Amino acid sequence: MSEASSRGTGGKPGNGRFEGTERYVATEDLMVAVNAAVALGRPLLVKGEPGTGKTVLAREIAMALGKPLIEWHIKSTTKAQHGLYEYDAVARLRDGQLGDERVKDIANYIHRGKLWNAFAADEQAVLLIDEIDKADIEFPNDLLLELDRMEFHVYETRETVVARNRPIVLITSNNEKELPDAFLRRCFFHYIRFPDAETMERIVGVHFPDLKKEMLRAALTAFYEIREVPGLKKKPSTSELLDWIKLLVVEDIPPEALKVTDKKDLIPPLYGALLKNEQDVHLFERLAFLARREGRA
Repeated sequence: MSEASSRGTGGKPGNGRFEGTERYVATEDLMVAVNAAVALGRPLLVKGEPGTGKTVLAREIAMALGKPLIEWHIKSTTKAQHGLYEYDAVARLRDGQLGDERVKDIANYIHRGKLWNAFAADEQAVLLIDEIDKADIEFPNDLLLELDRMEFHVYETRETVVARNRPIVLITSNNEKELPDAFLRRCFFHYIRFPDAETMERIVGVHFPDLKKEMLRAALTAFYEIREVPGLKKKPSTSELLDWIKLLVVEDIPPEALKVTDKKDLIPPLYGALLKNEQDVHLFERLAFLARREGRA
């Protein structure tokens, strides 16, 4: 069983436990993982294929529990220090040359990061550290102490920032690189498996409640057949399936057009929503070519 992405909000906030929302199909094991991480006060590390709803999970947790959300999206250039604070020495030097009175207080040049904002929040917040594996290998280790003790020191102002309320921390990873063991030990782990057909039907039903059953069955059959093609570089994800179905509805494509009755016509209509690189498109074109050649033989 698996979880899937959401593109809206909804639910019953403030009940103290995460049980999914009206716009997010959560399986039992996901709900257990979220609530266990909250109870333990540990970061929840979520892995899974891109497009399976890892990032949006944080938004749905915040909505369901009635808590503010703070999002920190990691890039390859992101450093752990950015999440704490940044000291703008250049601005202070410039203001000093201009005779600005602000230079007398160094705190005017300290810019809070996402962790600081989460620590300083008046109520418990949900902190998303998104795609942690994009940063360099030292990034997770550089956050160990801060996430463990929920405090850090600001050397320029000689103050220690302590979390008013321990935030609910959700960390996502696409498995682009391995995370350090010391970091993993401090997390509660959950892997989002790709949704099976039954779960996917529920997910699509949330987003397209009026979709005809014949179209739903045809779209899901075609979708899973594409994912099972050997040699596919990037398998289409849940979010791409939802995009594809939206286009099928907008363009009024009939269910019959999705059924592969002839191997010579393997590429589905509006395939650009599902196949996202030229290698996979060429793969389907080669398969169709081989099928045509076999038909002539």
